[in-house]
Amino acid sequence: MTEPRIASVDRSTSETEIKLTLNLDGSGRASLATGIGFLDHMLTALAKHGRFDLELQVNGDLDVDDHHTTEDTALALGAALDQALGERRGIERFAHAYAPLDEALARVVVDLSGRPFARVDIPFRREVIGDVATENLAHFFQSLAMTARMALHVDVLEGENDHHKAEAAFKALAIALRRAVARTGDDAIPSTKGSL
Repeated sequence: MTEPRIASVDRSTSETEIKLTLNLDGSGRASLATGIGFLDHMLTALAKHGRFDLELQVNGDLDVDDHHTTEDTALALGAALDQALGERRGIERFAHAYAPLDEALARVVVDLSGRPFARVDIPFRREVIGDVATENLAHFFQSLAMTARMALHVDVLEGENDHHKAEAAFKALAIALRRAVARTGDDAIPSTKGSL
């Protein structure tokens, strides 16, 4: 039986304290408390549709605003993803997914290349959804890509409702990541360079 790919990250700064455990080979179970309801909603969708188990406790400076909590959560999640993948042997590496939510349609393309890059195009109309600034939702994807060491392209192609746009993007990310981390059945590193 193949060992599950599990990583834990404790991140403590003057702005946030985060405890996170990620199991890439889980069932989609999430236990989350970021202090931001809408962010919890998005991360629940990410875990469910990625089939990742995610435990997350965040104590952030929400008296200031939502920026540090959202950003640092993404940084911790990306670090856990990177740690769980190890040398990235025997994974698909490349993946893409489309996810609709009613009128909204999102496309996410990932490459678990070891080289961080993010391009995010989500045309939000509102400044805030729930208790999170829409600019910080876009920044979440950028921060995640940096510490996960992946190339990430997020595009919302259609949509009117900002909640739907954001949720479609997180669901597309979940599906793309699930496919990219999938085991191929061999032990090769999927790169002509021999390392990722």
